[in-house]
Amino acid sequence: MSLPYEKVIRPHRGWIRFDWAGLWRYRDLLWLTVRRDFVARYQQTILGPAWFVIQPVVTALVFTIVFGQRLGAQSGPPPFLFFLGGMLLWSFFANILNTAGNAFHANSAVFTKVYFPRLIVPLAVVISSLVPLAIQFVVFLAVYAYTCLGAGTWPVDALGLALLPWAIVQTALFGLGVSLATSALSAKYRDLQHALPFVVQMWMFVTPVIFPYHQLGHAARLVALANPLTPLVETVRLGFFGAGVVTPGLYAVSIGLTLLTLFAGLVLYQRAERTFADTV
Repeated sequence: MSLPYEKVIRPHRGWIRFDWAGLWRYRDLLWLTVRRDFVARYQQTILGPAWFVIQPVVTALVFTIVFGQRLGAQSGPPPFLFFLGGMLLWSFFANILNTAGNAFHANSAVFTKVYFPRLIVPLAVVISSLVPLAIQFVVFLAVYAYTCLGAGTWPVDALGLALLPWAIVQTALFGLGVSLATSALSAKYRDLQHALPFVVQMWMFVTPVIFPYHQLGHAARLVALANPLTPLVETVRLGFFGAGVVTPGLYAVSIGLTLLTLFAGLVLYQRAERTFADTV
Protein backbone atom coordinates (compact mmCIF):
# COMPACT_ATOMS: atom_id res chain seq x y z
CA MET A 1 0.00 0.00 0.00
CA SER A 2 1.40 3.34 -1.05
CA LEU A 3 1.82 6.00 1.59
CA PRO A 4 0.19 9.41 0.96
CA TYR A 5 3.50 11.25 0.81
CA GLU A 6 5.13 8.90 -1.69
CA LYS A 7 5.76 10.27 -5.18
CA VAL A 8 6.74 8.17 -8.17
CA ILE A 9 8.93 9.95 -10.75
CA ARG A 10 8.73 8.64 -14.28
CA PRO A 11 10.36 10.01 -17.45
CA HIS A 12 8.17 11.88 -19.89
CA ARG A 13 7.36 9.75 -22.94
CA GLY A 14 6.65 12.50 -25.45
CA TRP A 15 9.11 13.66 -28.07
CA ILE A 16 9.72 16.96 -26.35
CA ARG A 17 8.58 18.65 -23.17
CA PHE A 18 9.91 21.85 -21.63
CA ASP A 19 9.61 21.77 -17.86
CA TRP A 20 9.65 25.53 -17.35
CA ALA A 21 7.76 25.20 -14.04
CA GLY A 22 10.41 22.79 -12.75
CA LEU A 23 13.21 25.16 -13.71
CA TRP A 24 11.49 27.96 -11.81
CA ARG A 25 10.97 25.78 -8.72
CA TYR A 26 14.64 24.84 -8.70
CA ARG A 27 15.93 28.36 -9.43
CA ASP A 28 17.86 28.41 -6.14
CA LEU A 29 19.72 25.30 -7.23
CA LEU A 30 20.48 26.99 -10.55
CA TRP A 31 22.24 29.89 -8.86
CA LEU A 32 24.08 27.55 -6.47
CA THR A 33 25.28 25.58 -9.48
CA VAL A 34 26.41 28.78 -11.19
CA ARG A 35 28.44 29.67 -8.11
CA ARG A 36 29.87 26.14 -7.91
CA ASP A 37 30.96 26.20 -11.55
CA PHE A 38 32.65 29.56 -11.17
CA VAL A 39 34.45 28.72 -7.92
CA ALA A 40 35.46 25.16 -8.84
CA ARG A 41 36.91 26.13 -12.23
CA TYR A 42 39.86 27.99 -10.74
CA GLN A 43 39.98 26.53 -7.26
CA GLN A 44 43.51 25.74 -6.05
CA THR A 45 45.08 27.85 -8.79
CA ILE A 46 47.66 30.54 -8.07
CA LEU A 47 46.41 33.12 -10.56
CA GLY A 48 42.70 32.31 -10.17
CA PRO A 49 40.37 34.51 -12.28
CA ALA A 50 43.43 36.11 -13.90
CA TRP A 51 43.32 33.16 -16.30
CA PHE A 52 40.22 34.79 -17.78
CA VAL A 53 42.55 37.53 -19.04
CA ILE A 54 45.75 35.56 -19.66
CA GLN A 55 44.26 33.00 -22.06
CA PRO A 56 42.73 35.40 -24.64
CA VAL A 57 45.63 37.88 -24.37
CA VAL A 58 48.25 35.18 -24.97
CA THR A 59 46.19 33.73 -27.83
CA ALA A 60 45.87 37.17 -29.42
CA LEU A 61 49.63 37.68 -29.08
CA VAL A 62 50.34 34.35 -30.79
CA PHE A 63 47.95 35.21 -33.61
CA THR A 64 49.61 38.61 -33.95
CA ILE A 65 53.05 37.02 -34.31
CA VAL A 66 51.92 34.30 -36.73
CA PHE A 67 49.24 36.06 -38.78
CA GLY A 68 49.77 39.74 -38.00
CA GLN A 69 51.99 40.48 -40.99
CA ARG A 70 49.36 39.44 -43.50
CA LEU A 71 46.65 41.25 -41.59
CA GLY A 72 48.82 44.35 -41.26
CA ALA A 73 48.89 44.72 -45.03
CA GLN A 74 45.18 45.52 -44.89
CA SER A 75 43.74 48.77 -43.63
CA GLY A 76 42.07 48.38 -40.28
CA PRO A 77 42.77 48.13 -36.54
CA PRO A 78 46.12 46.96 -35.14
CA PRO A 79 46.43 43.15 -35.41
CA PHE A 80 46.52 42.56 -31.64
CA LEU A 81 43.34 44.56 -31.10
CA PHE A 82 41.72 42.85 -34.10
CA PHE A 83 42.43 39.37 -32.73
CA LEU A 84 41.45 40.33 -29.19
CA GLY A 85 38.07 41.53 -30.42
CA GLY A 86 37.57 38.39 -32.49
CA MET A 87 38.28 36.20 -29.46
CA LEU A 88 35.53 37.73 -27.29
CA LEU A 89 32.47 35.82 -28.48
CA TRP A 90 34.49 32.86 -29.71
CA SER A 91 35.98 32.30 -26.24
CA PHE A 92 32.49 32.60 -24.76
CA PHE A 93 31.15 29.91 -27.11
CA ALA A 94 34.17 27.60 -26.68
CA ASN A 95 33.98 27.91 -22.90
CA ILE A 96 30.32 26.84 -22.92
CA LEU A 97 30.93 23.91 -25.26
CA ASN A 98 34.05 22.62 -23.48
CA THR A 99 32.35 22.74 -20.07
CA ALA A 100 28.74 21.80 -20.78
CA GLY A 101 29.40 19.50 -23.73
CA ASN A 102 29.85 16.53 -21.42
CA ALA A 103 27.20 17.26 -18.80
CA PHE A 104 25.93 13.72 -18.29
CA HIS A 105 29.35 12.15 -17.68
CA ALA A 106 30.65 15.04 -15.57
CA ASN A 107 27.58 14.98 -13.29
CA SER A 108 26.62 11.30 -13.40
CA ALA A 109 27.23 10.86 -9.65
CA VAL A 110 24.62 13.52 -8.92
CA PHE A 111 22.19 12.75 -11.73
CA THR A 112 21.79 9.11 -10.65
CA LYS A 113 21.02 9.95 -7.01
CA VAL A 114 19.04 13.20 -6.85
CA TYR A 115 16.14 14.44 -8.95
CA PHE A 116 16.15 17.96 -10.37
CA PRO A 117 15.64 19.35 -13.88
CA ARG A 118 18.75 18.19 -15.75
CA LEU A 119 18.72 21.31 -17.89
CA ILE A 120 19.93 23.26 -14.86
CA VAL A 121 23.51 22.04 -15.31
CA PRO A 122 24.13 23.34 -18.88
CA LEU A 123 22.14 26.50 -18.12
CA ALA A 124 24.41 27.15 -15.14
CA VAL A 125 27.46 26.78 -17.38
CA VAL A 126 26.07 29.36 -19.81
CA ILE A 127 25.37 31.85 -17.02
CA SER A 128 28.72 31.33 -15.27
CA SER A 129 30.52 31.77 -18.62
CA LEU A 130 29.19 35.34 -18.73
CA VAL A 131 31.67 36.26 -15.97
CA PRO A 132 34.86 35.58 -17.97
CA LEU A 133 33.20 37.22 -20.99
CA ALA A 134 32.62 40.38 -18.95
CA ILE A 135 36.21 40.40 -17.67
CA GLN A 136 37.63 39.87 -21.16
CA PHE A 137 35.36 42.60 -22.50
CA VAL A 138 36.73 45.06 -19.94
CA VAL A 139 40.29 44.16 -20.99
CA PHE A 140 39.36 44.64 -24.65
CA LEU A 141 37.79 48.03 -23.92
CA ALA A 142 40.92 49.13 -22.05
CA VAL A 143 43.18 48.15 -24.98
CA TYR A 144 40.71 49.69 -27.42
CA ALA A 145 40.57 52.99 -25.53
CA TYR A 146 44.38 53.17 -25.23
CA THR A 147 44.82 52.43 -28.95
CA CYS A 148 42.15 54.87 -30.09
CA LEU A 149 43.44 57.64 -27.82
CA GLY A 150 46.89 57.18 -29.33
CA ALA A 151 45.49 57.29 -32.86
CA GLY A 152 43.00 60.06 -32.13
CA THR A 153 40.11 58.18 -33.80
CA TRP A 154 37.07 56.25 -32.55
CA PRO A 155 35.88 54.07 -35.47
CA VAL A 156 32.65 52.93 -33.83
CA ASP A 157 29.53 51.94 -35.71
CA ALA A 158 26.08 52.49 -34.16
CA LEU A 159 24.50 49.46 -35.82
CA GLY A 160 27.22 47.11 -34.62
CA LEU A 161 27.00 48.40 -31.06
CA ALA A 162 23.20 48.10 -31.11
CA LEU A 163 23.44 44.47 -32.28
CA LEU A 164 26.11 43.53 -29.74
CA PRO A 165 23.72 42.54 -26.88
CA TRP A 166 21.81 40.29 -29.26
CA ALA A 167 25.06 38.79 -30.53
CA ILE A 168 25.93 37.80 -26.94
CA VAL A 169 22.48 36.28 -26.37
CA GLN A 170 22.59 34.36 -29.65
CA THR A 171 26.08 33.05 -28.89
CA ALA A 172 24.78 31.77 -25.56
CA LEU A 173 21.76 30.09 -27.21
CA PHE A 174 23.88 28.49 -29.91
CA GLY A 175 26.48 27.31 -27.40
CA LEU A 176 23.69 25.86 -25.24
CA GLY A 177 22.16 24.03 -28.20
CA VAL A 178 25.45 22.51 -29.34
CA SER A 179 26.44 21.50 -25.80
CA LEU A 180 23.05 19.84 -25.21
CA ALA A 181 23.46 17.81 -28.40
CA THR A 182 27.04 16.76 -27.61
CA SER A 183 26.08 15.85 -24.03
CA ALA A 184 23.28 13.63 -25.28
CA LEU A 185 25.45 11.93 -27.89
CA SER A 186 28.45 11.49 -25.58
CA ALA A 187 26.24 9.72 -23.03
CA LYS A 188 26.03 6.83 -25.50
CA TYR A 189 29.10 7.31 -27.68
CA ARG A 190 32.19 7.85 -25.56
CA ASP A 191 34.31 8.75 -28.58
CA LEU A 192 32.77 12.21 -28.60
CA GLN A 193 34.43 13.00 -25.28
CA HIS A 194 37.84 12.63 -26.90
CA ALA A 195 36.83 14.31 -30.16
CA LEU A 196 35.21 17.39 -28.60
CA PRO A 197 38.42 19.38 -27.85
CA PHE A 198 39.64 18.69 -31.40
CA VAL A 199 36.27 19.77 -32.84
CA VAL A 200 36.39 23.03 -30.89
CA GLN A 201 39.89 23.79 -32.18
CA MET A 202 38.92 23.08 -35.78
CA TRP A 203 35.73 25.11 -35.39
CA MET A 204 37.76 28.22 -34.66
CA PHE A 205 39.39 27.99 -38.09
CA VAL A 206 36.02 28.01 -39.86
CA THR A 207 34.99 31.06 -37.81
CA PRO A 208 36.36 34.47 -38.90
CA VAL A 209 38.47 34.89 -35.77
CA ILE A 210 41.88 35.01 -37.46
CA PHE A 211 40.85 36.60 -40.76
CA PRO A 212 37.87 38.88 -41.39
CA TYR A 213 35.00 37.61 -43.49
CA HIS A 214 35.70 39.93 -46.43
CA GLN A 215 39.21 38.44 -46.88
CA LEU A 216 37.96 34.87 -47.24
CA GLY A 217 37.80 33.17 -50.61
CA HIS A 218 34.58 31.97 -52.21
CA ALA A 219 34.77 28.42 -50.82
CA ALA A 220 35.73 29.66 -47.34
CA ARG A 221 32.82 32.11 -47.39
CA LEU A 222 30.38 29.30 -48.12
CA VAL A 223 31.70 27.40 -45.11
CA ALA A 224 31.57 30.53 -42.94
CA LEU A 225 28.01 31.18 -44.11
CA ALA A 226 26.93 27.85 -42.60
CA ASN A 227 28.54 28.84 -39.28
CA PRO A 228 26.10 30.78 -37.05
CA LEU A 229 29.04 32.39 -35.23
CA THR A 230 30.23 34.26 -38.35
CA PRO A 231 27.95 37.33 -38.19
CA LEU A 232 28.26 37.40 -34.38
CA VAL A 233 32.06 37.75 -34.48
CA GLU A 234 31.72 40.25 -37.31
CA THR A 235 29.24 42.27 -35.22
CA VAL A 236 31.96 42.99 -32.66
CA ARG A 237 34.29 44.21 -35.41
CA LEU A 238 31.56 46.29 -37.00
CA GLY A 239 30.70 47.92 -33.68
CA PHE A 240 34.24 48.82 -32.63
CA PHE A 241 36.17 48.93 -35.90
CA GLY A 242 33.45 49.83 -38.40
CA ALA A 243 34.72 47.08 -40.70
CA GLY A 244 32.65 43.95 -40.04
CA VAL A 245 30.43 42.31 -42.65
CA VAL A 246 26.92 42.20 -41.17
CA THR A 247 24.01 41.78 -43.59
CA PRO A 248 20.33 40.86 -43.03
CA GLY A 249 20.79 37.67 -45.06
CA LEU A 250 23.82 36.57 -43.07
CA TYR A 251 22.01 37.22 -39.80
CA ALA A 252 18.83 35.48 -40.97
CA VAL A 253 20.76 32.29 -41.78
CA SER A 254 22.61 32.53 -38.46
CA ILE A 255 19.44 32.98 -36.39
CA GLY A 256 17.67 30.17 -38.23
CA LEU A 257 20.55 27.74 -37.68
CA THR A 258 20.82 28.80 -34.03
CA LEU A 259 17.14 28.12 -33.31
CA LEU A 260 17.30 24.81 -35.19
CA THR A 261 20.40 23.75 -33.22
CA LEU A 262 18.83 24.77 -29.91
CA PHE A 263 15.62 22.84 -30.66
CA ALA A 264 17.54 19.75 -31.79
CA GLY A 265 19.78 19.96 -28.72
CA LEU A 266 16.79 20.14 -26.38
CA VAL A 267 15.14 17.14 -28.05
CA LEU A 268 18.32 15.03 -27.93
CA TYR A 269 19.11 16.04 -24.35
CA GLN A 270 15.61 15.19 -23.19
CA ARG A 271 15.66 11.83 -24.95
CA ALA A 272 19.07 10.93 -23.50
CA GLU A 273 17.96 12.02 -20.03
CA ARG A 274 15.61 9.04 -19.75
CA THR A 275 18.18 6.28 -20.18
CA PHE A 276 21.60 7.84 -19.58
CA ALA A 277 21.93 6.14 -16.18
CA ASP A 278 22.01 2.79 -17.97
CA THR A 279 24.74 3.83 -20.41
CA VAL A 280 27.01 6.26 -18.52
